[in-house]
Amino acid sequence: MGDMLVYGTCEAIDGEKDPQCLMIAFHIIELLAQLFPDPSGPVASNAADLFDVMGCYFPLHFTHEKDEEACVKRDTLSRALMLAFSSTPLFEPFSIPLLLEKLSSSLELAKVDSLKYLHDCALKYGANRMVKHYKGLWSSLKETIYSSIETHLSFAPESLTGPGAPDEGVQKEALNLLQSLVMQDASFLSFVVGDIDIDIVFDTISSYCHFKEMLEESKRKVLAISEILSVSAKASASSCNKIFEIVFFRILKALGILEKNSEGDYIPQEDSTFSGRLNQGGLFLCIGLLTASKDHTLSSKEHSMVSSCGHEMWCSMVNRSAFSLIQMFSSAAASFDEDDGGADAYLGVKGLLTLGMLHGGSSLLSRSIFDKVLITLTSIITAECGKTLAWKLALKALVYIGSFIDRYHETEKTLTYMNIVVDKFVMLACSDHVGMPYSLILEAASDICLTGPKHVHKIIQGFEEALCANWSDSCVRGNSRSIENCVLLLDCFSNKLLPRLNGVVEIDDLEDILLQFAVSIWNKIETCRVFSCTHGKELIDPTMMAMRQVVAISSVETQNTIIQKAYSVVLSSTLPLMESIPSKPVALEALKHFDLSIRDELILSLFASTIIAASPTTDIPNVKSVVHLFLVTLLRGHLPAAQALGSIVNKLGSGSRGTKISSTSSLEEAYKIIFHTTFEVGKSLYSDGSGESSSGSEINLTKFCFGDYDGMNLQNHAITGLAWIGKGLLMRGDERACDIALVLLDCLKTTDSSGQVLQSSSMRCAADAFRILMCDSDICLSRKFHAVIRPLYKQWFFSKTFPILESSIVKPDTPLSRIMLYLAFTHVVSNVPTVVILDNAKKLYPLTLEGLSILIHDPLGKDAVYSLLLVLSGLLTDKKGQESSIDNAHIIVNCLVKLTSYPHAMLVRETAIQCLVAMIDLPHRRVYPFRIQVLQAIAKALDDPKRRVREEAVRCRQAWESIASRSTRL
Repeated sequence: MGDMLVYGTCEAIDGEKDPQCLMIAFHIIELLAQLFPDPSGPVASNAADLFDVMGCYFPLHFTHEKDEEACVKRDTLSRALMLAFSSTPLFEPFSIPLLLEKLSSSLELAKVDSLKYLHDCALKYGANRMVKHYKGLWSSLKETIYSSIETHLSFAPESLTGPGAPDEGVQKEALNLLQSLVMQDASFLSFVVGDIDIDIVFDTISSYCHFKEMLEESKRKVLAISEILSVSAKASASSCNKIFEIVFFRILKALGILEKNSEGDYIPQEDSTFSGRLNQGGLFLCIGLLTASKDHTLSSKEHSMVSSCGHEMWCSMVNRSAFSLIQMFSSAAASFDEDDGGADAYLGVKGLLTLGMLHGGSSLLSRSIFDKVLITLTSIITAECGKTLAWKLALKALVYIGSFIDRYHETEKTLTYMNIVVDKFVMLACSDHVGMPYSLILEAASDICLTGPKHVHKIIQGFEEALCANWSDSCVRGNSRSIENCVLLLDCFSNKLLPRLNGVVEIDDLEDILLQFAVSIWNKIETCRVFSCTHGKELIDPTMMAMRQVVAISSVETQNTIIQKAYSVVLSSTLPLMESIPSKPVALEALKHFDLSIRDELILSLFASTIIAASPTTDIPNVKSVVHLFLVTLLRGHLPAAQALGSIVNKLGSGSRGTKISSTSSLEEAYKIIFHTTFEVGKSLYSDGSGESSSGSEINLTKFCFGDYDGMNLQNHAITGLAWIGKGLLMRGDERACDIALVLLDCLKTTDSSGQVLQSSSMRCAADAFRILMCDSDICLSRKFHAVIRPLYKQWFFSKTFPILESSIVKPDTPLSRIMLYLAFTHVVSNVPTVVILDNAKKLYPLTLEGLSILIHDPLGKDAVYSLLLVLSGLLTDKKGQESSIDNAHIIVNCLVKLTSYPHAMLVRETAIQCLVAMIDLPHRRVYPFRIQVLQAIAKALDDPKRRVREEAVRCRQAWESIASRSTRL
């Protein structure tokens, strides 16, 4: 019965082409091997025939259909065949020779499959069956590794901690097979270490100090032998010991760090200065073995066998030579040859990094070695800052070591890292007398201290101390260097440290650290009553950014504390109108002469930043006075005040919503203060309580938008402030945002309702106000800063304002007004989702095309032209938009042809040409008449000064030249 089953299987498989049938057949062979394992059974007696039929399918080829369309994937079927190959050792006399033969194939897929099958078969057949193939296996493996090795080496910092061997392909599979063979049978290692090519490699590295001097074949052998020795050493502790015993001292001798003792034996030099020639081949081999022992240590650590590693021969050998190796690696890291691509520096730092990661406790390498590595890498960073590559490599190595020891929770090493590395760079950050550029100190300190929670705590405290010291020096003495240091500190804190805190490390007391940092800034401002420096304004923007970031990521409780502290400092300043809201109009005359000192501007800006970043549930003390303060100061052109007002009206809770930012105020009260506060000429800014009032008209924020008063340029400031307030209302879906939009639209007219002439600059400011309303902001009113955001608010605003814009554009009072209306239209339409544009394609096409034809003549409107052109591009490239494009084809072509020579922006010319290419997809009968016109315009674009435009012009010409050969489409 068994013979019949085997014979029937052979008959069924022979000549079969269907993947599903083959899958079943391969599984049957695997099952037969399990049913009849007897060496004298039916499978054994028919093994040659069975394998002869099965083996003809190796390697598998899918030629009849695409793999992705097949019912059985190639990889799945190939794995089934592999399992059939390895299902019984009875196939060994037939499978191994076949696989070795196919390993010499020129097809990479065949090589990869051969290596995978050999790997699986070797493990399942066992060492006793495989031993007779060892010589042939080693020879084939060696040649395969040689032929697949990549001789182009990268010495960039990014590759310092990257994977050595590739993640896939022939080389990966060959090295995996080699390692498995060594792990399975230690006798296979004799073929590796006894190979004559090892002697050739040592002769090569003794003859050539640099990779660039070696012949390509010699370089290939050096790199291949390094991989072979490393992979073999990783296989087991015994293999690591044997390879170190045979090869390691030869490497040290080639590197020139062995010396003769009194008995005439070569031993590693003790801790002494290395002065020999650098040998890149020897360095590469040495690092390969050290990496192998490091990986072996990690593997042992994961299996709780670290203590046993310390008693291995390889560990003793590394310990004895470690200090000499450190000196050699340090010498390499300090050298740099531009012609060599930085190979010496790379190998030197790579060696130090590998030694640093070998330390695993008292049972392994001595702690002094780890200390020496950290000290050496730190000295490279502090002493070699002029050598960019070595500096970057050393910093990356220290960061990697810090992350490494934090990941493996090595308490002893963490303490050492803190004492030697972290404390050093924190000290440098707080020092004013170092030869290293301060920006590099901060970069190194922030990178290193993000490797662990305790390090982060330390660096933020160090940054705080350094900031306070430099701040005092800049305020009291006006030291420009201290101001620059403050700016660098704050920029590093805001742009590098804070954004990565939550994603890189988890810190238990992060809230306390951030609170202390923010309060320290407010304390320094409070104590520095006078800024003696002339460049104090340089501190405002970076300090605002830092304060916003801190408040934004803090809890509501911490935010409340920071705001209370900020408010107390505001009260101690000379800022106007903080005690209460005056019951009578504010005097414009006093406002005209009101100027903020640098200190008051800083206080106001920081206070505004704190409000901008606060959560809606945070308490703002005395909101009425705060709103009034921001209203007055925005009229003097203080932008953060306007943004703060927008944030307040966005986050204040209305009665119906039941969410209040303060128990004493609401959105309605704030809205009333903003729009009903009046200003009058002749009245003192600070109410004296006399009750006297002067004659004259009272002016509120809205009226300021329509005219300039007392020569203070209040009009533009009022428009900008109104835009930010409107943005806050719009994002929460408040209907009053539309009222503000109507006011801004009125500002786009040349004259207001009373006949007063509006300035062109104010009209442009009003048009740009729509950009503020619609564009996403990085500095306020965003999710990052806890803004209240109504879903689809942009679509809602578009539906409300588009009809008004459309009717206003049709009947403008002047050409200038028409330009500004189209500018406003551009800001609105270019910031709504594409789906809205497509749903309104028929209405938008005429306005978009006319807007482009008008804005093209405005030299200041190049950004608007590009934005509007992107809208047109979206219409042309979508099927729904193309339906409306057909009727406007002639207008579209005329517009795009003009834009191909637009002088003010390369992106406009490039995009216009891309749009012309997109028009090819319109019906042939609609675009063919414009072929000559387009080709004439593109001929000019072929000579454009920008290469990207010329490339697009070539594509466009080819597309339009081919239009004559297309068949007509209906």
